[in-house]
Amino acid sequence: MTCLRHALCSSKQVLKKHGIEDSDTEARAILQFVTGLSAAELYAQPERRLTDEEQKQLEQLLKRRLSREPLAYLTNKKEFYGLEFYVNRHVLIPRPETELLVETAIALANRATDGTYAPIIADVGTGCGAIAISLAVNLPACRFYATDISPHALDVARTNAERHNVRHRITFLEGNLLQPLPEPVDIIVANLPYVSYAELRKLPPEIRNFEPEIALNGGKNGLELIGQLMLQVESKIKPAGHLLLEIGQGHGEKLASLVRSSLRSAELSFLADLNGVKRVARISFPER
Repeated sequence: MTCLRHALCSSKQVLKKHGIEDSDTEARAILQFVTGLSAAELYAQPERRLTDEEQKQLEQLLKRRLSREPLAYLTNKKEFYGLEFYVNRHVLIPRPETELLVETAIALANRATDGTYAPIIADVGTGCGAIAISLAVNLPACRFYATDISPHALDVARTNAERHNVRHRITFLEGNLLQPLPEPVDIIVANLPYVSYAELRKLPPEIRNFEPEIALNGGKNGLELIGQLMLQVESKIKPAGHLLLEIGQGHGEKLASLVRSSLRSAELSFLADLNGVKRVARISFPER
């Protein structure tokens, strides 16, 4: 049996040798998962010996990581917007850049909420539920729908909604994009697949080989699913409602052309992320 100090050191070295970025953080996270210890406990007990079972599990997880399986799938968790979410290979791993989508939706919802009415919000392609649940936690007066074409993804999202005590305020619906919605809503948020066929082949192996292609593949130009959404949205959005989309780098002009051709009465604006990339598209609809 080996001690925690040696296990941590050797794990870092193995990961670094095989080109895993941030090997220190990843080795620590894997060892915490294996032992059930916090970071503080890990460093406070350097001579604590791993059990045979812990040693075996550590070796198995390191082997999986060296095959480029993402850390989040090894530990079945990922933090997003200050909350921890359960994830598995049925769902896309939440990204920090998507937090801008959540922040924008919260700001719009707060402006629309008064003492008598709170917006109804739909999260399209919910995956693990990170967007819908983050919104529900921060917008306690609002009601939510969350749709996904994958029943396995919806199972993950329901698990996370129960974990964060918002299950009773989110209606989960299986189906394609907006089709399952039973009523028009005030705000639609969507982080749909926006990676083109050509770009898919260039993605890191952690993404290309492990994350679900259905959650990544945006078709020939990266906007196939967003284009389908545009055809559904007018019957599913309330007057003066908003559609918020996360988009890929360089997709601004393509999206603007799509909006002009399919949603002529809507107004389009963009919000940039910390790197100056147009990351969120806000499509605002007129009062009817």
